[in-house]
Amino acid sequence: MRRLIKHGSIIDDAWKQIDSNCLAPAHDQICSLEQWQNLADKTGSAVQLEPGQEPASLYAALEKIELLVINFPVFTDGRGFSYARDVREHGYQGELRASGHFIRDQLTYLQRCGFDSFQMADDAYLEQALTSLRDFTEHYQAAIDEPLPLFRRRS
Repeated sequence: MRRLIKHGSIIDDAWKQIDSNCLAPAHDQICSLEQWQNLADKTGSAVQLEPGQEPASLYAALEKIELLVINFPVFTDGRGFSYARDVREHGYQGELRASGHFIRDQLTYLQRCGFDSFQMADDAYLEQALTSLRDFTEHYQAAIDEPLPLFRRRS
């Protein structure tokens, strides 16, 4: 079973990974975007977006999605940061997971964009990654996790 960071703790992943050969994914299985679009009942579903798959197609059913995974196939592809901010700004309240190849130095920024769970490509570094989420105690800029910039919070 794969492990991940969720809400500041390391836990076992209860969701089954994508099976692209499956026509009818199980309730506890993450769906590809195409599989998710074909679901008759999207309540309690989990869907994974890949780079280039804009989240706009999810907007009408955001309240039904329990888990939204945004995949980072390489750590240099930053589209997932924008996707996360976008779905949070459109009201998504469920678990938002960054998955794949991102580095420890990116975790704070991923969290500021709205991610609340992190599944790294190599879970051997989860302990070190967890500590990096506490590297900063104050942020100057506004973000999903703090909508007011520091100068507005101090006045």
